[in-house]
Amino acid sequence: MGSALENYVNQVRTLSASGSYRELAEELPESLSLLARNWSILDNVLETLDVQQHSLGVLYVLLAKLHSASTANPEPVQLIQLMRDFVQRNNNDQLRFAVCAFYETCHLFTEFVVQKNLSILGIRILSRAIDQIRQLDTQLTPIHADLCLLSLKAKNFSVVLPYLDADITDISTVAAECKTQQQQQSQHADANNDAKYFLLYFYYGGMIYTAVKNYERALYFFEVCITTPAMAMSHIMLEAYKKFLMVSLIVEGKIAYIPKNTQFIGRFMKPMANHYHDLVNVYANSSSEELRIIILKYSEAFTRDNNMGLAKQVATSLYKRNIQRLTKTFLTLSLSDVASRVQLSSAVEAERYILNMIKSGEIYASINQKDGMVLFKDNPEKYNSPEMFLNVQNNITHVLDQVRQINKMEEEIILNPMYVKKALGSQDDDLTSQHPKTFSGDPTD
Repeated sequence: MGSALENYVNQVRTLSASGSYRELAEELPESLSLLARNWSILDNVLETLDVQQHSLGVLYVLLAKLHSASTANPEPVQLIQLMRDFVQRNNNDQLRFAVCAFYETCHLFTEFVVQKNLSILGIRILSRAIDQIRQLDTQLTPIHADLCLLSLKAKNFSVVLPYLDADITDISTVAAECKTQQQQQSQHADANNDAKYFLLYFYYGGMIYTAVKNYERALYFFEVCITTPAMAMSHIMLEAYKKFLMVSLIVEGKIAYIPKNTQFIGRFMKPMANHYHDLVNVYANSSSEELRIIILKYSEAFTRDNNMGLAKQVATSLYKRNIQRLTKTFLTLSLSDVASRVQLSSAVEAERYILNMIKSGEIYASINQKDGMVLFKDNPEKYNSPEMFLNVQNNITHVLDQVRQINKMEEEIILNPMYVKKALGSQDDDLTSQHPKTFSGDPTD
């Protein structure tokens, strides 16, 4: 081991032993280039450090390994195991002094496993990393977007869904604070992309909810993504807008309500999503055949945007919506008539749609297999069962919890010194504008 690396190990050991974690966290970034240059012997450095006692030192060795992964071409399984050991055994108190370095390590690790087609091996590791670094169960961190990406690549959503189901009440701003440190120390170029990882979380989250067919929640995630205040339109927002339009059709049969203060949609997004607006316009005609033609016409664009599967779901939703319209007009109808009215290819296909809709509770009906007749029924729910009472009670409890959370957040904002200063400044401006200026002399002189 070279003398420079020996100095690194001694520095980590000495400052860790004395509990000078802040000082160590401020000095270690200067050693990152040294570690990256000596990537071939970093395993020797790790052998001299203990993950629990020297978490900051091990973190920067891991960061250097991931920085040099493209040129060093390390053994994937070995590097993944190192990352797994670190998130399982590190000292969380030390980690708090190098949050930005930890975020960057997680981002680079995500890129590495995606590139090696080993995304599924990184899911549990990043889940553990999020649990370590977040201060609340409802806090959003930049690592959430990485976990969503790995889950999408692996098509495994069991781990990520509980994180997505938690309504966000706080956002980690540590990366934003790192910007000043980075400008001073010229380090961690990627850790300060708060907005990027915020948008990616809601974009990937919307894609995951779409994949599991929770379209209402997917619509909400895409809406947050496209309505986030910004100085310029992001490509992430544009792609989210395209998916927002399609999921809107599945959920509501039209474009869902968008707040009027979203300036980028009308000016930039809408002109760049003409194919999708054509789809919306044709959907409004309720003609499944016309919709099939427009999807076929723009199939190349939908495929290029990875939205062809979603386009097929839009087509399926129109068939279902047209069948639901029939339940409001007819009491009985033959399967062949259903197929003809909603433009399905055969009575067999109509039967398959109706059975699936009955199973999912979208319609209430029964099919007489002898004569091929469908009997449409009213909703049998009388809202007087113990299960329904419990459901209503749970919903009320959830709403009350939301009200308490909103009141708590409002109180925190009102008591925030920055908010008070800004509010008082606005009042002073209003008072100034209401009273004419006074002059010490006669203005007519």
